[in-house]
Amino acid sequence: MFRTIELSHPDYAPPGVTFVTVKSPALKRRADLTCYVPPGIKAQQLPIVTLLHGIYGSHWAWLFKGGAHRVLDQLIEHEDLPPMMLVMPSDGLWGDGSGYVQHTDADYASWIIDEVPAAAAIVEPNTAGAKRFISGLSMGGYAALRLGALHADQFAAISAHSSATDLARLIAAVEESESAFDLAETQPLQALECLKANAHRLPPLRFDCGTEDFLLEHNRKLHAELDRAQIPHTYEEFPGGHTWDYWHEHLADSLRFFGRQLTASAA
Repeated sequence: MFRTIELSHPDYAPPGVTFVTVKSPALKRRADLTCYVPPGIKAQQLPIVTLLHGIYGSHWAWLFKGGAHRVLDQLIEHEDLPPMMLVMPSDGLWGDGSGYVQHTDADYASWIIDEVPAAAAIVEPNTAGAKRFISGLSMGGYAALRLGALHADQFAAISAHSSATDLARLIAAVEESESAFDLAETQPLQALECLKANAHRLPPLRFDCGTEDFLLEHNRKLHAELDRAQIPHTYEEFPGGHTWDYWHEHLADSLRFFGRQLTASAA
């Protein structure tokens, strides 16, 4: 799939961490992702958790601002969470944030759905054929809900934190104008519409938001609309704002949720 791929040397990266740069056919340029496999883990098939960052961020944000690898390690050690691989791609680094949607000149959705798992399998071949999960924060939460719904057959569960629920919310927060996005999307841009259109095949779904988050009312509205449409889901609110402290703490809720799906499927 990739004409070129560069992997960090294991002696120089943090234990279990691999930095990856590939030449992406979907983006028509190089793109980055960070992968984490807990050291010492032996598994025939290692599930993939794709974690999507928010606006202004990049592939390293979940690791070095959110401590995602430490959260995973602690849950494996103290709560017997099933082992998982964390895959943390950039959004393609367009403007302040691509929205993980299809633009005329680059398909940021296909990068996440089709190419990121292929790159992860190069780092860790035991992910081939394993279950996949998707989560994210803010812009990444929007993408987790939207792409998880549009590609429901590819994910065993969806979880999102502090989500924007519509691309319009993202456009209002970035420097680039609406016309600059130059979209080539054929699917709805509202997370709700994607979830409703795929309600018959959605995997288990949860999302949460902080009670001091400026996106709280949007998440409450999404919850109410899903209830109205009788779409099964879990919605939770916790103290906190639109901050890395909140996401570091509540990533554990996503990982536990994914772990329960693995345990249930193995029973």
